[in-house]
Amino acid sequence: MNNKTLHHLSHTDLDGYSCQLVMKYTPYTLFNYNANYGAEVKQTLELVLQNIKKDDKSATILITDLNLNADEAKWLHNEVTKLNENKKDVTLTLLDHHGSGEESANKYEWYFLDTSRCATKITYDYAKENFELNEPAWMKKFVNIVNAVDLWKMEEKENFEYGKVCMRLVSEMRELNKVMFADADNSYKLSLLHEAVKYINEENAPIILDENIHKMKKNFFKKDHDNTLDNLATEYIVELLGKARDEKTIYYKGYRGYLSYGVGNTSIIGNGFLLTYPEYDFIVDVSYRGTLSIRANNGVNVALISKEWTGGGGHPNAAGGRILGFKEQYRYDKVKAQIEKIINEKESVAGELEYKKES
Repeated sequence: MNNKTLHHLSHTDLDGYSCQLVMKYTPYTLFNYNANYGAEVKQTLELVLQNIKKDDKSATILITDLNLNADEAKWLHNEVTKLNENKKDVTLTLLDHHGSGEESANKYEWYFLDTSRCATKITYDYAKENFELNEPAWMKKFVNIVNAVDLWKMEEKENFEYGKVCMRLVSEMRELNKVMFADADNSYKLSLLHEAVKYINEENAPIILDENIHKMKKNFFKKDHDNTLDNLATEYIVELLGKARDEKTIYYKGYRGYLSYGVGNTSIIGNGFLLTYPEYDFIVDVSYRGTLSIRANNGVNVALISKEWTGGGGHPNAAGGRILGFKEQYRYDKVKAQIEKIINEKESVAGELEYKKES
C-alpha cells in the first residue's frame, strides 16, 4: 500500500540516519525524527503522537536504533493502545540491536531486538520482507559498511575503513540545529550520506570520500554563488529563520524579537538576520544551558533587555546573560514557553526601556 504513512524516529549517529536512508527508498509518506537517549526520546515520541492525532490517516510508528526502557515502552504501548481504541489505526514497530532493551523486547511483540546486526541491517532486512523497498544497486554494500563500523568489525577492513569516514561525516555535520531545523537537518545528513555512497566502489574509497567532505557540504548549502562554507551555511540558516518567523517571533514591551534555540554564532547569524529582516528589533538565541545571546541593530538597547530578563548586560547592540533554573529542552515550543513566561513576568513590572527607536 503506497499510501502508508510512517513516522520514523531514529538515533542521531551513522547507524540511526542510515536506517532512514534505507526507508527513503520505500514509496510511503515519511516523517523523520531523530533523538539521542534520555529525555529527548520521550519528548520526541510525544511530538510524534501529537502529529498523528492531528491527522485522520492511519499511521505506523517506526523506531530504529533506539532502545526503550521498561517505563518508556509501557508508556508508548499504552498511548498507541488508546489511539487505536479511538479508532486512529496506529501500528508500532521498533527495530533495534542494543541488548539493554531486552526486558522491553521480551514483553512486547512490536519490539524486535537482534544484537547480531546493526540497526541499519535490521531495517534493511525487515524492509525487504515487510515493506516495498525499491533497492538501489549500492544499498546492500552500504548497509554492510555501516554494520562493519557500528559493530566494530575491524577484520572487514574495506568496509570498516569506509564506515569510519562515514561515521565522522555524520558526527561533524554541525552546521544545522536539529531542534530548530529538524527537517532541514535530517535532509542535510541524509543528502550527504547519499552522496557518500557514490564513492564506495572507488579505489582508495575512504581517502576519496575524506577529501570530498568539504565540497559535499558546500554543495548542499550552495545556491547561485560560491563562498566559504561558513558564509554559505549562514545564508542558508538566515533563510530558514526567515521562513519560521510566524512561529518564532516574540514581543517585549512593544519591541519585536526573534527567538532561536541552540543556533549559536549569534554575532554573524544574528546580524545577518537583522539586516535581512529589518522589521525586527532584536534576536535572542538561547543555548542548551540557558545562556542568552542577544543582538540588535540600533533598534533597542539589548543590554537593558538582558538586565531585565536575567540580570545580565553588555552593549546596546550585543548583550548576554543566563536564565536561572532553565530546563534543557529538545522541542522548540517548550523553550519558547519558558521565555514567554519570563517576558510575561517582566512586563508586569513597571519600567520602560531607555533606548527608543528613532522615529
